[in-house]
Amino acid sequence: MIRPSLLFGALLGVAIPVLPAVADEPDPSMLYNHHCAICHGVSRLGGIGPALLPDNLSRLKQDEAFEVIHDGRIATQMPAYGELLDEAEIAALAEWIFEAPEVEPSWTEEDILASHDVRHAYGTLPDEPVFEVEDLKNLFIVVEIGDHHVSLLDGDKFERITRFPSRYALHGGPKYTPDGRYVYFGSRDGWVTKYDIYNLEVTAEVRAGINMRNIAVSADGNYVLAGNYLPHSLVLLDARDLDLIATIPVEGLNGDTSRVSAVYTAPPRNSFVAALRDIPEVWEIRWPEERADGDETIVGDFALHRMEAPDYLDDFFFDMEYRYIVGAARGGQGGQVFDMDEEVKVADLPLEGMPHLGAGITWELDGRRVMAIPHIDKGQVSVFDMTDWSLITHIETDGPGFFMRSHENSPYAWVDVFFGPTHDRIHVIDKQSLEIVETLTPEPGKTAAHVEFDRRGETLLLSIWDDDGYLLWLDANTLEELGRMPMKRPSGKYNVWNKTQYEEGTSH
Repeated sequence: MIRPSLLFGALLGVAIPVLPAVADEPDPSMLYNHHCAICHGVSRLGGIGPALLPDNLSRLKQDEAFEVIHDGRIATQMPAYGELLDEAEIAALAEWIFEAPEVEPSWTEEDILASHDVRHAYGTLPDEPVFEVEDLKNLFIVVEIGDHHVSLLDGDKFERITRFPSRYALHGGPKYTPDGRYVYFGSRDGWVTKYDIYNLEVTAEVRAGINMRNIAVSADGNYVLAGNYLPHSLVLLDARDLDLIATIPVEGLNGDTSRVSAVYTAPPRNSFVAALRDIPEVWEIRWPEERADGDETIVGDFALHRMEAPDYLDDFFFDMEYRYIVGAARGGQGGQVFDMDEEVKVADLPLEGMPHLGAGITWELDGRRVMAIPHIDKGQVSVFDMTDWSLITHIETDGPGFFMRSHENSPYAWVDVFFGPTHDRIHVIDKQSLEIVETLTPEPGKTAAHVEFDRRGETLLLSIWDDDGYLLWLDANTLEELGRMPMKRPSGKYNVWNKTQYEEGTSH
């Protein structure tokens, strides 16, 4: 294309010096509106595609974002733009989506209601499974984050029953109803999805927020609670069809609002518990209980009970009775034990740095119950006596870990070395001697992570966390490999029995 100034000079017969062309800097907002908004939303809140906001993209690096824009994503609706946009334009887009928008986006009750989609109303699908297995309580849900899919596995035959697409970046682990028939997923983008395992169908979806941390399902199976980073809210849903019951603004006694770090179910208390990121409080939401009044059944109301905490508590661990909470204090200042009945701090724990309390497990040792916690920033597992909260020992590992698992029927606890150069290793700890008795390297150079046991504690699944990864199926006692199944970066694996029965070796 000839620039108008050169053409005009040529017509006049005037010699005009030819200057090097100066390329305009790409305008990422214009590029986004033209190419991306139709799927990811005008305000980057998501639509067909996921939300493109900094917090929602925490699992994606900027160079990976460049590759996704350039090459697209296989098995998704994300097309490749490598031939349509040049590298400078793609780089500008990849950088821009990690910048916070000038105006913080909002998500109202009207937005939640507008997003609600019921595909199969509660009670309209058959009550018998459309597949045959030996034990419906020994099924596994496996989240494959490599291409955003979920696999349902038969835990007895190690066979895949089905595989289906999920929302982008599932977070916090799927949650089952008490009978194991339904499973609920929560995504970073705020989507809550209900799936009928018996009929292999998504039955309902709703978007509870813009950036959601996780969900919890009440022990009676009637309610779902979603905890949001953005907006600062809790969203209570009817578990049947995900109808909105209430949105609860998270505002402290001092007037400050807070992000919700996580929500949990406390079955013995008939309640949900919320960990709050920005205010020193613990919230407990007790769900209504039915009572008889003559021939009529009366259902009570929800009750929010707010407890002032001695510090900002985050990433909870509960004792088996759900009376005590162990929370990580702000800024790596150790752990604190909080008595929810008495509403007082009862102990400080030497857990400096970043303990991953959500992955903690418990077992019996010499007639006492202990808890073990991996650390994200140091190579150790901390073991405490839960009778007096005293430190028993720190087990030194080959590097920082993320996930820890065991089972009531297993002599071993497993912990990965997720962070650092030794991420391809996984340790096997004897629960009585508190010593590492085996270190496995299933696939040199590839991350080994997240053990989950079957219902009986006889076999276990282990992830090779890679796009060309797979699941390993191991004998839980001999550690012998029994088989493997290729998968796209399999992450969490969740056994129906262990999760619905709150098995002591599984995080809750």
